[in-house]
Amino acid sequence: MAAPVPPHRDGEPLTGTPVLVLGGSGYLGRHICSAFAAAGAHVVRVSRGGARGADGDGCASVRLDLSAAGPAELARLCADTRARVLVNASGAVWAGGEPEMTALNSALVDRLVRAVAGLPDRPRLIHLGSAYEYAPAEPGTSVGEDWPTTPTTVYGRTKLSGSRAVLRAAAESDVDGTVLRVAVACGPGAPVTSLAGAVAERLAAGAGELRLAPLRSHRDLVDVRDVADAVLAAAAAPAGAVTGGVVNVGSGRAVPVRDLVDLMISLSALPVRVVEDPARHRARSDAAWQRLDIGRARSLLGWAPRRTLRESLRDLLTAAGVPCPAPRAATPGAPLNSHGKDSR
Repeated sequence: MAAPVPPHRDGEPLTGTPVLVLGGSGYLGRHICSAFAAAGAHVVRVSRGGARGADGDGCASVRLDLSAAGPAELARLCADTRARVLVNASGAVWAGGEPEMTALNSALVDRLVRAVAGLPDRPRLIHLGSAYEYAPAEPGTSVGEDWPTTPTTVYGRTKLSGSRAVLRAAAESDVDGTVLRVAVACGPGAPVTSLAGAVAERLAAGAGELRLAPLRSHRDLVDVRDVADAVLAAAAAPAGAVTGGVVNVGSGRAVPVRDLVDLMISLSALPVRVVEDPARHRARSDAAWQRLDIGRARSLLGWAPRRTLRESLRDLLTAAGVPCPAPRAATPGAPLNSHGKDSR
């Protein structure tokens, strides 16, 4: 007979808690799985390509095409793993077309909440939404959870549809669900579909020139490991604090993306020229400004980002195979520029 599953009680350590992570082999999902495993949870990651068995980080894996899984199959998965915490880190991003984004960001979440609502012993559902679910904001604005949700992109609209499904289930079906709206994640393993990931790949290949779309926007950049910490905080928070609510997860700062690229080049110490090419303008209609108000995360989850952008980008470059020499000590009394380098 299987050992009894320890119930997950609000505010208690996660040791021994069965945790199921959908999209566990993706960028966010990998870090979330590792963080739960480090906290002593029993983690099962679910992904299309994952093989059954234990992985190197101590997590077990289940292979499942989530885009095709129905409510009954998802409910059976929750029951078989005896999940007390269910994290939905799956989804399609910018590189996916509209059908894929609709299937994974919206339709899957509809089926997932129906599956959870029908379970006799429901896990806490933590859904990873996106800052792109919000309407565009004017420069200088901090976007709180009450900001209008009228996104201007297909990605934002499909992510909003999934988030609304979770919030609706919490209101109508007593599902213990919450939405974490995540800013732009960066750090080790960032995908090449992201700006930071693409720059890291080019630097690792020894490119002497980076030809990029115009770098005019500002983004709220948060380390992927800080995102994982926020998920753990949401898993351990009292239900009354998070159920049926939205919590922003970001750095609370707006970083010019040109500064992001310049800092990566500075950290690599490589002689690289940046060319902003208008011909490479992307079809996405991204907002020019993004900065999240993370006060609710501080007050409800006791969470705040711990890693600096410099640390995040250095670890990203190192993971991508780009050596980052130790920074040269500043000359006493010399002014420092925005990246902390001696500017003389």
